[in-house]
Amino acid sequence: MATVSANSDPMVGHESCCLDDKMGMKIGICGVGQFSPCFTRLFKAHPLVDEVVLADLIPERARTEAARVGIKRVFASLDELCRSDVDAIAIFTQRQLHGPHVLQALSAGKHVYCAVPMAMKVEEISQILEAIKRTGLLYMTGETSYYYPSTLYCRKRFQAGDFGRFAYAEAQYLHDMEHFYEPYRHSGGPDWKRVAGLPPMYYPTHSVSMVLSVTGARATHVSCLGMHDRHEDGIFGAGRNHWDNPFSNESALMRTSDGGVMRINEMRRVGWHGGNSVYMSFFGTDGSFEENGVSSCWLTRNARDLKDVTKQVACGPSAEIDVQNAATPGALRPEFFSSVSPAHPVGRLPESFKGLPNGHYGSHQFLVDDFVTAWATRTLPPCHAWNAARWDMPGLIAHESALREGEMLPIPDFGDAPGSAR
Repeated sequence: MATVSANSDPMVGHESCCLDDKMGMKIGICGVGQFSPCFTRLFKAHPLVDEVVLADLIPERARTEAARVGIKRVFASLDELCRSDVDAIAIFTQRQLHGPHVLQALSAGKHVYCAVPMAMKVEEISQILEAIKRTGLLYMTGETSYYYPSTLYCRKRFQAGDFGRFAYAEAQYLHDMEHFYEPYRHSGGPDWKRVAGLPPMYYPTHSVSMVLSVTGARATHVSCLGMHDRHEDGIFGAGRNHWDNPFSNESALMRTSDGGVMRINEMRRVGWHGGNSVYMSFFGTDGSFEENGVSSCWLTRNARDLKDVTKQVACGPSAEIDVQNAATPGALRPEFFSSVSPAHPVGRLPESFKGLPNGHYGSHQFLVDDFVTAWATRTLPPCHAWNAARWDMPGLIAHESALREGEMLPIPDFGDAPGSAR
């Protein structure tokens, strides 16, 4: 596969119709919770996909979703899916299982699409990259923030030189734990609190990728502080979760390889319910972009350049609220179901996607198309494994820093995708 640099823009000029003459993909979706049904119809509608199958440990969930969208085959586990004839597996299982499940799928010779995060252990990230290099298989992370309209807007202006040199950025993922009670109960069962208490910085990629996918740089060092939780639900604290994690909020300051600085906030106890839980502000030596979850503006040192760009980076609600996910908690609906913005190059999407649901601020359809197209054209997608590692690793090290009361720690880097990566 040809490599794609982190700050190139494969969103523009991509044509999914100009592909090799070959049989279409057979893809298995593993984990039929509240999120993966946002993608089943998109994978099924893609012109380069021949078949979609489902797998879940709770058979009734898989059968219900299969009947809803007209899927014929259902499997009872990832083990069965790995033994099947599918070309690729899309992992939508619980967050802490992503690393082991990706490694299992790669070992079975399957290409992998995986919801974020990539993994929750440094060694798992290393093992995934080694498996990809060894097997030549495709891996893509389902990073929605790469396709967020504000990210697209900043990436385009950064490449045009409008920002000048990168100076500072701040990005945050703000979601009060109350918004997650129902989804965690749905996926975690009676023991859901043990999983809900994961360190906030173990889920950093929405925030980190917004900045690094604009500049193409990497985070080199981090100092992080955590807020000890006091809430009566008992989710965070020593002995209360699988990680003995006491922090409900974590804030990290990171040095970047281009000489800049970024601040990342991951908060699960916060009085916030904006239109978007993930947003950033980006400051350069010549120009800046500010976003607060409600409005956005472009500005320079010249006051006359101040420009309200909210409409350029705003997404409306999805034209269709998926029936299966009508029970999605109200706090999550604006993200699970949204249309596109003027910043999105919708002309590069398959015609068959028109009228189908989208979500996470226009990202779902681009995620599906980029993965399937990468498989068909033998090219790396923008959210490839080496980028996934650079967006995930800073959070893992940040949590270690928080446990050490903010000690500055180096962030390991696995390098760029090799030219031989397939």
